[in-house]
Amino acid sequence: MALGSMASVQIGLGASTGLFDRVGPAGSAWLRLAFAAVFFVALARPRIRSLPRADVGWSLLLGVVTGFMTVLFVEAIARIPLATATALEFLGPLGVAVLRRSGRWGLLWPALALAGVLALTSPWEGGTDLLGVAFALGAGVCWGAYILLTQRVGERLPGVQGLAISMPAAMVAVAVVGLPQAAAGLSFEVVWQAALLALLLPVVPFTLELMALRRLPSAVFGVLMCLEPAISLVVGIVLLGQIPGPVQAVGIVLVCLAGVGAVRPQVASQPPATAPAAHEAGAAPEPEVPGDRIRSGS
Repeated sequence: MALGSMASVQIGLGASTGLFDRVGPAGSAWLRLAFAAVFFVALARPRIRSLPRADVGWSLLLGVVTGFMTVLFVEAIARIPLATATALEFLGPLGVAVLRRSGRWGLLWPALALAGVLALTSPWEGGTDLLGVAFALGAGVCWGAYILLTQRVGERLPGVQGLAISMPAAMVAVAVVGLPQAAAGLSFEVVWQAALLALLLPVVPFTLELMALRRLPSAVFGVLMCLEPAISLVVGIVLLGQIPGPVQAVGIVLVCLAGVGAVRPQVASQPPATAPAAHEAGAAPEPEVPGDRIRSGS
């Protein structure tokens, strides 16, 4: 289920590039967020007035971060290969994991990740799209903030109540850049394609991750999610014909290894997931690892 979730995310991102020429990167992201917002609101039917204001506020902030994370990432993959953008974005949650752990090996993983970034971007060649790199790194910062906000919201609101509030907020937050692009090329074909893509990302991945987290400790799940840059590499090759050079491939491997190294010690210290009822009751797993997140558009 975890692998299926990652595959759905990367296939959804790769397939989204087909809409870029008609509604732009930000427009395609906004349409996916809009359909996802409708889905989660219809599913959870949040009663905002009955919820504490602080909880609603954190959920709205989560939505704003989600919206910018989504738009920044699609703007990145419009300029640089999918695998490169995914690996660069992954530095955000990797940074959160490194900051939350201690030990003599703690500084090794950022160094390994930095080596991976240098291999991916090859700044000595001068041909890298710096704006695309900046967008991917910005998405990574948002992803790191998303992890922290998801933890707070997940502790306070049951089930998908937080998502039912944050997804509409995400749609509104990026409407200023996404809606004009989407409106310029809107058609019936674009609408139904965007609706299908919203199922690939984030509806299906969220469902699969939720089911996987009922069966796996979050640390084990996080180690599995460190494979996502590698999965994005395969999707980029198959769907987009983006074949990396040997140096870029090494960079992706280094980033994956840095992620595994940063979260691996948590696996031994975390007990097996033997009580799925906690998740069924709405208790969210603590997102202390790079991949431990609820998908909402990136």
